[in-house]
Amino acid sequence: MRPVLAGAELPQVQDLTTNDLRAIAEHKAPGKDGSMLQNLGRAPTGVTVRGVATDPRSLELVERLKADLRTGAPVPFVADITTTTTIEQVLIDDLQVRQLAGKPDRYAYVLTLREFIEPVEPASTAALDADILGDATDLVDGLLDGLDLALPFETGLDRFVAPLTELLERLQTFRGAIER
Repeated sequence: MRPVLAGAELPQVQDLTTNDLRAIAEHKAPGKDGSMLQNLGRAPTGVTVRGVATDPRSLELVERLKADLRTGAPVPFVADITTTTTIEQVLIDDLQVRQLAGKPDRYAYVLTLREFIEPVEPASTAALDADILGDATDLVDGLLDGLDLALPFETGLDRFVAPLTELLERLQTFRGAIER
């Protein structure tokens, strides 16, 4: 069975590899020799597909893969090697394409895919403190009052522009004299 990405068979797949990474945290107890390991789950499975597209429609396939890469939307993926990992949807992380010499419409491709895991819905906000909006409003109001002072401060700096410009010119002249 050829790998199928977004409904299109990937032609002449020469290499398909997967990589899995599990996150483990080690917690050492103060004053103790041992430690405890905590399983933090796994990162999304990565899949790398290398192949060559040689049929007359290979340019269409390349353009379609580029479009899927740009959208960043998950696409369905089916391959017999990944059936044990239950990867159903992937995001296209990277696409590398080279046109090969010798035949027209011949492209080598390397696809880097990342398993798409549906984000978890946030917990209900009903348990949050009801006054949090009031606290945030008070903080922003104080910030806005402080911003009212910004314009007089900025216009008050105008009187320093001319003396500092003259000082800079004198320092540049002095530097030029030293470097000669």
